[in-house]
Amino acid sequence: MKMQWIVAALVLAASAVGLPSASAQEGGVDPRPANGRGQSPAFPGQTRAPEDRSSVAVEVVTVAQGLESPWGMTFLPDGRILVTEKPGRMRIVSPDGRVSAPLAGLPKVDARGQGGLLGLTLDPAFASNKLVYFSFSEPRDGGANNTAVGRGMLVDGTEPRLDNVQIIYHQTPSLDSRAHFGGRLVFGRDGTLFITNGDRSITEGRMQAQRTDGLLGKIARINPDGSIPQDNPFVGQAGARPEIWSIGHRNVQAAALHPTTGELWEVEHGTRGGDELNIARQGKDYGWPTIAYGIEYRGGPITGGIQARAGMEQPLYYWDPVIAPSGMTFYTGDLFPAWKGSLFIGGLASQRLVRLTLDGDKVVGEERLLPSVNERIRDVRQGPDGALYLLTDNTAGRILKLVPKK
Repeated sequence: MKMQWIVAALVLAASAVGLPSASAQEGGVDPRPANGRGQSPAFPGQTRAPEDRSSVAVEVVTVAQGLESPWGMTFLPDGRILVTEKPGRMRIVSPDGRVSAPLAGLPKVDARGQGGLLGLTLDPAFASNKLVYFSFSEPRDGGANNTAVGRGMLVDGTEPRLDNVQIIYHQTPSLDSRAHFGGRLVFGRDGTLFITNGDRSITEGRMQAQRTDGLLGKIARINPDGSIPQDNPFVGQAGARPEIWSIGHRNVQAAALHPTTGELWEVEHGTRGGDELNIARQGKDYGWPTIAYGIEYRGGPITGGIQARAGMEQPLYYWDPVIAPSGMTFYTGDLFPAWKGSLFIGGLASQRLVRLTLDGDKVVGEERLLPSVNERIRDVRQGPDGALYLLTDNTAGRILKLVPKK
């Protein structure tokens, strides 16, 4: 009984000085202490969800290897995989692991730092038009660059190529930075294309994430030909970029449509604590850099050191310490019945595959998978066979396939 009184007194003392209780800073799947000391979640379950072990026995199969810093992948209708490599190459990988020569026809990329050839997706009408969409860091004069999106027609065969390549989107303004390009591409159910953009990391870009006169720190939405959907939230507003869908993002490197609602879910990199899971909704402000969980990498509070403000969206879930997210998919297959409905997210620094258990739009459990892989996971996709496919991010990157263990 005396020990219970002591614990209760410590919790009250923590609350009195503005520190989070043990439940806000401990528990879940990560034993490390949070970086954001003194910060509390805005609602129960917003961070450190309880561990939810699915006890699924998995075999990890290497489909292909020797890819140089692969970044994005998508499946062609015949089951082959189209994959990007950050230095500026796109290849086709067959199910038996054969890797094609690089596709001709791609534009020059700025592959310094986090830049290069990034995300990709197929046109919803690919079966008839053969169009492939890709994002990349576009070089500009004087060392500046920006995120851009191109599209081209895939010509298959022994020497595959992209024909009639057009650049349909340019992030503005261009900055001299090697980081935070975003780069995920997702088609909505209405045929419009979502584009995730980073804040470019440097202060000049960060402070524009909530301004509507540029595309830094935004999710953009365009038509497949690059024109602007007239129901975008800032169309017709003086001085605002009509491509904008939502604002206040840091560096979105994971995005997928919810299989039931059709809404765009995204995960973005935070600083030291504060990776966020959000539903990107029309015209909403996700707060960066005004509000944020975690602290600066160099230490100290982020901007004003606050985590909530009226009119700014709270993340559905956040990680402190971070997972460094990249790539995500909702699992809808039958190969892993226990995983059906789970959200899978790749981890870079964490070198784990993160599985979230969902109840509607609430995270109710978390599991960290694949400690034996011990590689940065850059992209996550569900294959047409119901298996999960992963890209590992290194100079000899691999495509991995997860299947039930026999």
